[in-house]
Amino acid sequence: MRAARFFGCRADRHEGDHVASTTTPGRSRRRTWIVLALSLLLIAALVVGGLFAYRWYHQRPEPVPAGTPARPAAATVDPSLLPVEPNAPKPTKAGVAAALRTGLKDKALGKLTGMVSDPLTGEVLWSRSPDTPRTPASNAKILTAAAVLARLDHDIRLKTTVVQGADGQVILVGGFDPTLSAQDPKDDTFYTDAPRIASLADQIRKSGVEVTSVAVAPSAVEGPAMEKSWDDADIKGGDIAPITSLMLDGAREDPLDEYSPRSAESALDAGRALARALGVNSRVVEARPRASARELASVQSAPLSTRVGDMMRLSDNIMAETLAIELSTEMGGPASIAGGTEAVVKVLREKGFDVNGLTLHDGSGLSSSNKVPARLLDEVVSAAAGDKQPKLRPMLDTFPVAAGTGTLAERFPVGENPGAGWVRAKTGTLTGVSSLTGIVQTVDGRVLAFALMSGGTSPADARPALDDLAGALRECGCRR
Repeated sequence: MRAARFFGCRADRHEGDHVASTTTPGRSRRRTWIVLALSLLLIAALVVGGLFAYRWYHQRPEPVPAGTPARPAAATVDPSLLPVEPNAPKPTKAGVAAALRTGLKDKALGKLTGMVSDPLTGEVLWSRSPDTPRTPASNAKILTAAAVLARLDHDIRLKTTVVQGADGQVILVGGFDPTLSAQDPKDDTFYTDAPRIASLADQIRKSGVEVTSVAVAPSAVEGPAMEKSWDDADIKGGDIAPITSLMLDGAREDPLDEYSPRSAESALDAGRALARALGVNSRVVEARPRASARELASVQSAPLSTRVGDMMRLSDNIMAETLAIELSTEMGGPASIAGGTEAVVKVLREKGFDVNGLTLHDGSGLSSSNKVPARLLDEVVSAAAGDKQPKLRPMLDTFPVAAGTGTLAERFPVGENPGAGWVRAKTGTLTGVSSLTGIVQTVDGRVLAFALMSGGTSPADARPALDDLAGALRECGCRR
């Protein structure tokens, strides 16, 4: 204790002695630094002030002459949709014929059938063999979209679930939603607002179930997973895949590549993605869940209207087939490719469309055995643009914009084709087949519906010729 007190006392004395011996010089140095800092601040203020004075004097704007009007307010953008002028001049048959005359001479059109009509009046303004059934290619998707939108709730969503199996197994059950994605939550998905495998994995972990293996439920598709007229080579070609009730990223091997090769076992791919997300290292198999199996996780698709939009803008064949099957099951029909096409035809007939000459083998238009008259395509689009079928109106927003979006992004060159930005249409292409169906607003402010179907020539040649016809309708005063 004494030693402690002794060293404590000596330390205090030493520190006190040191402070006492340096007090006066420290204060002097501090005063010097303060004076120096204030001087620097004064110099800086003079420099900055001088710069401002120089700019004000030498760079000030010239005085505004007396009587000059006040500067107008800054322009603002109003991102709203404005209705078409209801009093726009009424088009005539002679006017439309005159507008199309030059373009119709293009031999690249091959055998052409088509129709142009006025949605406001329903009048047919031009036609060429409109009742002849032709292969529509992807223009068949217009019929699928119309039937789905006309019959179903636009907000309906599809559900994908995971249920508990035996001995630590979980079973992934599809709900005919091909937009289910294995993408990381931070990454984009190909389809809009797609549900994610990662969300299912998070819910399973929170359930407290210890997972030892992952399985997938058997497909709920009735009948063949591929329509007989489809080519198996189109799977690796990126056009189609076997249709099942559980699919991952539209069966794309590269989930963000529109033209990616497709997988022939997309359901198992989804199961493998879930196993990876859960850190489970076991072979994914097919297993049928018990009817009373406990649901551990679920995700929902985007609304129907969003999925129809993706299908149309991207011309996605798998989306078209699953939407047609969804329509069939909602109507009490079979969950099959054939059932989907039958449902599409049934709804169109119920809604008053003339389906004479219509033959559908799929909902996507991939089959070359499909036959559709141009008249029916024009009638459907005209009804959507007019007042006859209000539930079809959203379909117009799904059409690609010329030189802007979707399958028309690279067509209708700006500055060369007057239809750029004014034509909204669905494309269709197969070997020797090109079709274009949609709407265009003329220079007079009138909206025209059109369906143009070309065959017998190379699509590379036919597409620009079809685009020229649609562009001519844009320039149409149509009042002759």
